[in-house]
Amino acid sequence: MITNDVLRRVRYAFKLNDKKMLEIFASVDNAIDETTLHSIIAKEGEENFVLCQDSLLSLFLDGLINEKRGKKEGSKPVILAENVFLPNNDILRKLRIALNYKDEDMLKMLALAEFPISKSELSALFRKQDHRNYKLCGDQLLRYFLNGITIHLRGDKGED
Repeated sequence: MITNDVLRRVRYAFKLNDKKMLEIFASVDNAIDETTLHSIIAKEGEENFVLCQDSLLSLFLDGLINEKRGKKEGSKPVILAENVFLPNNDILRKLRIALNYKDEDMLKMLALAEFPISKSELSALFRKQDHRNYKLCGDQLLRYFLNGITIHLRGDKGED
């Protein structure tokens, strides 16, 4: 799943306007301008489309955590190196933290989007990569989780 799509879906689910998005980026010491914002939330094929770097999405999700749960004192934003890929498992983890979800909440969101999984399948997504039961989070699972959040927060399946 491309990072731009994740950003668009999170924006829609949480009803974030441009001003709020810019505030979230600024809250993690990564202020961007409105033109850049519109470029990274544009859809593929649109004239002003610019691929959102994984590090930028990671910072945004960290800012969303600060927005929803409060900023930890003394914490500094972690900036991913330019060539580091942000796996779907980390995106899922950051969304889970921002929403303060437990396993049951996550399973409920997936069920809302008609993509039920078992508790053990879910826990495998949050294990360390070197654990024998670790499982990669696929694009489909992340997409359904974001749809479940949208249904829960907005009452509809969102824009596509």
